[in-house]
Formats: sequence, C-alpha cells, structure tokens
Amino acid sequence: MTKSNTYESDLLSLLLTATAIANVASNTTSSPLTEIWASMHTADPTDSGTQGTNEANYSGYTRIAVTRSTAGFVVSSGSASPVAAITFPEAASTTTMTLTHCAFGAASASTGGKIFYSGAISPNISIGSGVQPRLTTASSITED
Repeated sequence: MTKSNTYESDLLSLLLTATAIANVASNTTSSPLTEIWASMHTADPTDSGTQGTNEANYSGYTRIAVTRSTAGFVVSSGSASPVAAITFPEAASTTTMTLTHCAFGAASASTGGKIFYSGAISPNISIGSGVQPRLTTASSITED
C-alpha cells in the first residue's frame, strides 16, 4: 500500500516540525520532543536497529540536535531537508572510518534511540584527523 503525497508530507511535518495533522494527530502531550537528533553511521543501522547501531565513534563525535520545527526542517512534496547545514564535530584523532549512513531520531545519547528515518549518504565521508562531517541543505528525507 502507498500513502498519498499529501499525507507523506503531513507525516514528515508531524515528526520533524511538530505540525499537527488536522483531526488525526497532534503534538499536544505533556512533554513533546523539541529536538530531533542527527547521527552518523559506518553502515546501515537497519530497520531493526537503533541510532546506536553502527554509529560513528571517532574522537570528538556526538549527535547533533536539530530544532523540531520549521526552523529546523523544511517539508515539501513528500520530502524534508534541514533548513541549515548539520555540522558534526571535527575528528580529533587519527581514527579513520567511512561514514555511509545518517539517521534522525529521538535520543541525544550515543547509544540506543528510536530511529525515525535513516538512509545512505552520498558521497560517503572519509573520517580522518581534522575532518568535519556535514549534512547540507541539499540532504533530504523522502517518504516515497
């Protein structure tokens, strides 16, 4: 089964910008998420994984908070992109690894965390001393 294009945008807006879906879902809970956490991965975290699965672990790495609002993401035609580049900390050691995937979820800690969306990044990012990974505004999450 598929979802309508409008509903795909509605789902992305609900999760990433806290925009209610009229008569279906709202963001009115006692403590709704105010940030979505971006993580980088050395392999696909898979549908059964968490944000901690295959997560980057270079010296200095941490997940990055993105505001869960229209200030953090723009949604249009079933696709969402960050409003500004998401820049991760610079690698502080000579550790080498290749980042192949990113994920967006609910946890700030570097273990666990429910994944809302994950996917491959292209081109892959080779980590070495002084490299600072970044997802640009051309990066996108697509429902279709």
